[in-house]
Amino acid sequence: MLLKKSIGILTTAALLLGSSAMAAVNSKKIIYKKGPESFEGVLYTPDSVRGKAPGILMVANWMGLTDETKAQAERFANLGYVVFTADIYGKGKNPKSMDEAGKLAGKYKGDRKLFREHLVLGLDELKKQTNVDTSKLAAVGYCFGGTGVIELARTGADLKGVMSFHGGLDSPTPADGKNIKAHVIAFHGADDPYNKPEDVAAFEKEMRDSKVDWQLVKFGNAVHSFTEKAAGTDNSKGAAYNEKADQRSFTDAEQFLKETL
Repeated sequence: MLLKKSIGILTTAALLLGSSAMAAVNSKKIIYKKGPESFEGVLYTPDSVRGKAPGILMVANWMGLTDETKAQAERFANLGYVVFTADIYGKGKNPKSMDEAGKLAGKYKGDRKLFREHLVLGLDELKKQTNVDTSKLAAVGYCFGGTGVIELARTGADLKGVMSFHGGLDSPTPADGKNIKAHVIAFHGADDPYNKPEDVAAFEKEMRDSKVDWQLVKFGNAVHSFTEKAAGTDNSKGAAYNEKADQRSFTDAEQFLKETL
């Protein structure tokens, strides 16, 4: 009986310590520049970090740096990584509506050179952080950001791993795949209406032709935005949260980071 009570006390203590660890993430805003233009990202650092830790650049969906982005950043920081959420649009330019987001995201998807410049700018800022091990860097993106991290990889950026969650897989410059140094994993809703079959096929061909170490993980019964609770749960809208796909993709991402970093 005493043994059972002791085990119960230890289990409770472990749960309390786990809850405390999950909450122990510090964040701070960082202003960085490109000429006269200012950008505002957020750095998330787990309390457990002593010295240098692997770093992750996070690129948000088309709504920019929202509470959803914060939750995803803290999710990865809780694994022991320093996470920097990049600002693609510029300080104070977060869209206030989906219509505005569509126009902003469209500007960068239509100008991949500019998109890449702002992605590299964010990565450079992550590298400047004194608690980041610059030899162990990864990038993760969601939707618009999922498209972005693959574009960042195409620049030849020194990344160990790239994770795209329900990102656009179109390949406007497939020859640039030869520049990819990172291991690539793309998490994809099998029923996503926003990723055309020909774009998925083009992504696969680019990865094969470029001899990239890549994975494409498809989740059945999932559409676009399957990690985002704000998308609701109605698959008929084309974008919807899927709890199973969300949890399974994050578990896969955690293992991917262990392997690459």
